[in-house]
Amino acid sequence: MESQQEVNPVFLQQLRELDIPEEAAKQALLHTQNVSAEEAAMYYFNKLENEDEGDEDLMYKMVFVVNMELSMGVGKVAAQVGHAAVGLYQALQEKNSWREMAWRWDHAGAKKIVLQGTNMAHLLELQALAMSLSLPTKLVQDAGHTQVEPGSCTVLAIIGEEEMVNNVTGSLKLL
Repeated sequence: MESQQEVNPVFLQQLRELDIPEEAAKQALLHTQNVSAEEAAMYYFNKLENEDEGDEDLMYKMVFVVNMELSMGVGKVAAQVGHAAVGLYQALQEKNSWREMAWRWDHAGAKKIVLQGTNMAHLLELQALAMSLSLPTKLVQDAGHTQVEPGSCTVLAIIGEEEMVNNVTGSLKLL
C-alpha cells in the first residue's frame, strides 16, 4: 500500500506545521519523491488550488483503438490491449506532467474504453492527431509469432483529459 512507503519524518512534520492533513502530506511527499517539504507543499497547494478551480470536474480516460483489418481473435485482441495499456503507463512515468496525468486518471477511476479502428493507416492518423494535441500515445506493433504478420500495428492507446481524447476518437465505435 502506497501510504506504507517511507516518508521523510522531518519533511512530514514541516508539512503538518503548515496545517496540511497527515495523509495528504504523506501523499504529497511520496508524489514528489521526498525531495523536500517545500516541493511537497507546492504540490499540495497547487493540487488544492486546481481543485478549487473546478479541476476535479476534469475526467481522464485511456482509449484503445484496435486495428479491425487484422481479424485478431478475442484472446489476441485482449493481449494486444494489455500490451498497449502497460506500454502507455510505462511511457507516462517518463515526464512529470505525464506522471501527474496518470495519477489523476488512476484516482478518477482509471476509465478505459476499447474502440474499433479501420486499419494501420487509420491508427497512424489518430496517433498523429493525438500527438499534435500533446496526448501521450503508445502504438503496439506485434512480433508476429501467432495470428498477424510481424510489425503489424495492432492497437493504439491514447490517454488524456476526456474531452481532448474525444477530439481524436469520439466518432469511433465501441468494440
